Formats: sequence, structure tokens, C-alpha cells
Amino acid sequence: MVKTPLRPVKSSSVWRGEDVQHDGSWVVQLTPEMVAEIDVRLAEAADTQLTVPFEPNQFQLNICGRVVEDVIGLLRNGPGMALIRGLPRDRYTTAQCELIYWAFGIHLGTPISQNTHGHRIGQVRDQGLTLADPNVRVYQTNAKLDYHADQLPVDVLGLFCLRSAQRGGESKIVSATEIHNVIRHERPDLLEVLYAPFNLDWRGEEPEGEQPWYQLPMFSWADGMIASRFTSLAYFRSVDRYGAELALTPDQAEALDLVQEIAHRPGMAVAMSFEEGDMQFLNNHVMLHAREAFEDHADPKLKRHLLRMWIAYPPVLRQPLSPLLADRYRYVEMGGIPAKPQRST
Repeated sequence: MVKTPLRPVKSSSVWRGEDVQHDGSWVVQLTPEMVAEIDVRLAEAADTQLTVPFEPNQFQLNICGRVVEDVIGLLRNGPGMALIRGLPRDRYTTAQCELIYWAFGIHLGTPISQNTHGHRIGQVRDQGLTLADPNVRVYQTNAKLDYHADQLPVDVLGLFCLRSAQRGGESKIVSATEIHNVIRHERPDLLEVLYAPFNLDWRGEEPEGEQPWYQLPMFSWADGMIASRFTSLAYFRSVDRYGAELALTPDQAEALDLVQEIAHRPGMAVAMSFEEGDMQFLNNHVMLHAREAFEDHADPKLKRHLLRMWIAYPPVLRQPLSPLLADRYRYVEMGGIPAKPQRST
């Protein structure tokens, strides 16, 4: 067992949803002048036939630069979440939305690869797959998703709503640091468990030469800052396919169940229904996110569709991380999950 001082987390990332749900502090509203700047940049992009990926100087955000600064402040020194609202989605094609989203992403940091396809803009939509397949990622289904951080310890998780579901799909955010403090108060014995290594499944995304599972603690400290690594429960539960000795221990299973139970308590989470054109950004080190199950429209052109980015901050903005996370963060610094040759079907 890892002996770690079970001190409480004291930061602006410690909050309860009931206290911040309606305060508007984490919503950044685009002004007409900002939208006008985006329209000018899109016209320039059309003239130069600009496509993703591109560099920040190819889609400059001057007026909108204030939005980027606000988002960085909210993620690093605020509640750890930000929602950019006010983009008139109906005005733009899907390709134009990708240009806009990429532009905001590269002004925040560096978008990295999210999978073995090398995608730096991911497509979050129901692909008719099921988590019963251990190589399926959770975002490829329409199932309810438990509270989790994304797989690599990347600094920022971003989502852009292209199309909302016919029903359901509500996004929920909870403070991992508040959960830490609740467990410290209620079950310090299980908090110690969460500071020790867990075995997790790469679920088919391991880089060439790597074993298909890895180890991480769920909480760790570095230079007075805490990081959480609660990947979706599917990654813990499928790892035993590589050996029964890798399975969750009873204490680990109880600790993970307690995290989910606390996250689901009334008043803990912030809930938001995505509006088309919304851009959500989360501090992936201290926030957990979940999603309700959803039902899609019958028309394929209307099905729920989000764009996703994993964004690495420049070194000057990065949160210090424990050496226990160094191997995983090495992939962030290398540009994300390395692409692999894809098998033809």
C-alpha cells in the first residue's frame, strides 16, 4: 500500500454542482464582433483552401483571443471547465465547424492523436458498437457513460457539438477534487487504495511494442497539485483478459464504486444539454465527465455528432505531474497515441 498524506485538496477546482450550476461563471459567450471575426477568417480560409491541420497564424483569433484567455483561466485557475456558447451553428457547414474548432484548439495548445488512426479531431457518435467488445472505446457507442477522465493524461479535453441527439445525451461534469475530499472524510481507507497503482486495459490502442495493459494510481500529487486518472470503468474491468492476477482487487472495486456513487449524489455534478455550436473544454487532470444514454434520429444526417480534441498545453502552462504518470504523459509529449497501419476490412 502506498502511504500518502491524505491532505484535503484546496483549490478552485473543488466545488459542488449545486453551487456552480447556475452562476454562469464558466460560460463564455461569443459576441457579435467575435462571430464576425470568425466569418472573416472563414472567408480567408476559403480563398486559400485551408484545411485541418493548420497553424495558429493561418486562422488568427484577435478579438476571439479574449475567449481563449478566458478558457485557459477557467481551466487552470477556475472551476476546471468552460463552455463557449453563441456560435450560430446553422450558418456553417461541417467542414467550416471543423476549421473553427481546430482554430480554437490550436490557440489553447497542441491537439494530439486520440487513437491508433492518428485522429487529432475525433468523431464522437454512435457507430453501432458495444462495450462488450473489449477493443471498443466508450465514445463509439450510444450507451450511458460513467464518470471518467480521458485515457491519456492530456491537459485539456474539448468537445464541439455539431448535432445533438433526438433524446438524451446530457453531459455531466463533476469535480474529482471534491470527490477526493468526500472520500477523505468518509472512507480514508479507500482513499489510500486510490493512491496505489491500478491495472488498466489499453483496449486495443497500445502503441507498437507496448504491452496491452498499464498501471496508474487514481490520485497523485506533484508540487502541491493533485491529478486524477479515473478512466471509464470498462478499462478496469476488461484488463483481466490478460491474466486473472490483473483483475481489480475487492478494495479497488469498492473504491471505484464509491467514486461513482459520490459523483451521482444529488448536487454533486453540473449538467448541461449541448446546444449545436457549443464548445466544451475540461481540465482533464481534475474534472470527470459522464454522458446519459441517447436516442438518435432515424435520419443519418441528423444523428448526434460531436467533435473531440485532446489538447496539450505548451510547457509554460502545464501542471506538474507525479513521476508515476510520467510514462503516460510521455505519449502526450510525443503527440498522442501513435498511429498504426490499419487492417483492411
